[in-house]
Amino acid sequence: MSNVDRRTVIRGTAAAGAALAGTGLVRDPAAAARARRSRPLGPAQPLDGRPAPAFDYSRANKLPREMTGYWEKAFTIAGAARTAKVYISPETPIRSYYTVLAVPDGVDSTDFLRRTGWRDVADARGEGLFLLEPGAEGWGDAVTERGYLDAAMAFYQANSYFSIFGEHYLVGYGAGAGPLEAWAAAFPLRVISQVYLDSTGLPADYLGGIGPLEFDGRTEGSYTDVVFPDGFDLIRHDEVVLPTWHINPRRTASFSVSYWRRANDAEAHGRRDGVLGVVHEQRRGSQRWMTSYSGPISQVAVQDRPLSYWSPRTTRQIVAFLTFYSRYENFFAYGNQLVQRADYDRLDVEVRTMEVAGYAREYLVHVPDSARRRWGRRAPVVFVWPGNTQTDRVFFDSAQWWKVAEREGCIVVTVCEQYSASAISVSHRDSDVFFRQLREVMLREYDVDPTRFYSTGQSAGSAVTQNFALAKPEYFAAVASTSFAVAPSPAGTVEIDGVTYPSAKRPIPTYLIYGYGDLAFQEGDLWDDIDNRLDAWAAYHLGVNDLGLEDVDTRAGRRGGWKDRFRTWTWKDRSSDVPMVKLTNNLYRSHNNIPEETPLLWEFLRHYRHQVTRKGRVLRTFSPSGFQRRGDEVEIPS
Repeated sequence: MSNVDRRTVIRGTAAAGAALAGTGLVRDPAAAARARRSRPLGPAQPLDGRPAPAFDYSRANKLPREMTGYWEKAFTIAGAARTAKVYISPETPIRSYYTVLAVPDGVDSTDFLRRTGWRDVADARGEGLFLLEPGAEGWGDAVTERGYLDAAMAFYQANSYFSIFGEHYLVGYGAGAGPLEAWAAAFPLRVISQVYLDSTGLPADYLGGIGPLEFDGRTEGSYTDVVFPDGFDLIRHDEVVLPTWHINPRRTASFSVSYWRRANDAEAHGRRDGVLGVVHEQRRGSQRWMTSYSGPISQVAVQDRPLSYWSPRTTRQIVAFLTFYSRYENFFAYGNQLVQRADYDRLDVEVRTMEVAGYAREYLVHVPDSARRRWGRRAPVVFVWPGNTQTDRVFFDSAQWWKVAEREGCIVVTVCEQYSASAISVSHRDSDVFFRQLREVMLREYDVDPTRFYSTGQSAGSAVTQNFALAKPEYFAAVASTSFAVAPSPAGTVEIDGVTYPSAKRPIPTYLIYGYGDLAFQEGDLWDDIDNRLDAWAAYHLGVNDLGLEDVDTRAGRRGGWKDRFRTWTWKDRSSDVPMVKLTNNLYRSHNNIPEETPLLWEFLRHYRHQVTRKGRVLRTFSPSGFQRRGDEVEIPS
């Protein structure tokens, strides 16, 4: 299968233990867990009426210290008082992964966190927990609990106290499993993976009503709606792959198991696993949209024997199953992708900090083993700028640059933004200073090729990359980014970090990918009647290369990718025949990038090298082989 062997998802307690360390946030999770056990959890503190936390600039990409701990949120549902709990570990980053737990009937949540080991897991992984709790009479059925689930999940997904990754792990216990599973079936794009213990499942009429519902091309906010061609098959709810594990399901759960097997396009016959039970793997020839990049990595497992709620071993096994996966894009189905989550420890991803303009900033450095094998002591480096509010950790998984790095041997440096509108959100600032400091770190501490430094980014991160291309093209050999086109102002200037620079008016190999349903100022293509920022971006880069729109390789665009979703245009330097400007429209996505685009960006970048002379002249070359063959470099006229 593509990229990963599904049989490595979980291998008993060894894999379960590794799952605790998989984030790379804590190198010795067992020691961290032992340290936490001696500290009583105490009663949950109320969030109602509490002011939003203050900025905590002493912590790089962490939720403010005042928000770490154990909290309670109150709700009134149909006149009845209900509550939910939140546990935020001391090292929880901004927009961390969270696990949503539906606590079983008759159980104290505080005792549940302690005895099951969920609190220790959260502390060891530097993640958060959101606990859904039964009412005074216990859990109701999926229909009667919908009001509580909607209210609690709406608060959890958007509030002033903490921020989340945007996709969720779900675990339902006993009578709480059904209501949580019902929410997952209604909102499958928001769920990474799910586990249910002792569930009675969902009735056939409920699943039969949700399954046929289709996802259309409507987008949200300032984005453009996607218009599908005639005869296009829309994705149904019951075609969204969602890894699922049912532990000791009741006989009435057979409809649920069948539903998820169908949604995951799973094999009819399962294989036996010592921990998971019977595992139905996604078919190898599966055509599900959500695994178009990763291949058939999903699965539905059924363990017929019960596992103890109160055993930390059970919790570790659940964590191992859930966290093999990640997912991104929680509202537009055709950009939603299930992927393998990066294991920081296995990949040896470094979580580093430095002071930038007086503030602590985080960044990730991934040096794959393939870098030394392929490039010796001169590996290329890709500087990655995430989108607005996307931390380095969010984008590391969603863009899957680590997969490209493992295969191609490039070093990936992923930037984290700084606090912006609130203490639980981030945005780009001091990007020029940050890059110059990062460049010095890479030159001083790593085996890199300074002639092959590249920049990429998504949305606001694309704006950073593209502004560097306009004002400081000497920084990089080439740039390639997604979902944000920029161009000089009418006065010919560029603004970076609030500082105005003149555009350099010098060529740099440039590639941009955007979505059909992207930001409104990128609507359409370069040949329509809409004059917007996309046209201005092209006009600038074509102009500095002495090219015109008519010099394109084909006006129709070259089609490729999953369902021919990519429509690509290329402009080449006239004298050297080297690609200098490239544009791709992803016909079936909204604003957020998809991991299938990441290899396209690298395929463009990897061919370029540049040097800056003492007099400031930039010399660029192009290698058809990506510097794999000696003597094939072509000089690009400057």
